[in-house]
Amino acid sequence: MRWRRDEQREVTLSDEEWRRRLTPEQYRVLRRRGTERPFTGDDAPPGGSGSYHCAGCGALLFDSAAKFDSGTGWPSFTEPAAAGSVEARRDFSLGLPRTEVRCRRCGGHLGHVFNDGPRPTGQRYCINAAALAPETDGT
Repeated sequence: MRWRRDEQREVTLSDEEWRRRLTPEQYRVLRRRGTERPFTGDDAPPGGSGSYHCAGCGALLFDSAAKFDSGTGWPSFTEPAAAGSVEARRDFSLGLPRTEVRCRRCGGHLGHVFNDGPRPTGQRYCINAAALAPETDGT
């Protein structure tokens, strides 16, 4: 996972362009750093396997092989699909330190990563379903 300080992105759109491209819930989560209510998102790719892409820009973020049921009500993954597909930032918005996860390609807010996940990584990428666009692998 990369820590980024620069704001140069492969996908840059105006606020109005993002509003037109995204649903209201996707816009609130991805562009305004919102969080959906737990157990409300539909994140399952048809057929149960496949990949998860950014709902904002289509970048590959997670693979279903890394998905697990954390019981939290949000899609959870042990690791990103590829090194560098997401970036992390320190987040103190609730008064406690957390690590925010963003799409590297467009900067969209995805959720947070915690160090309480299963092996082998010990990480739990807790991601808003509204930020994800599932895609099947065709099997």
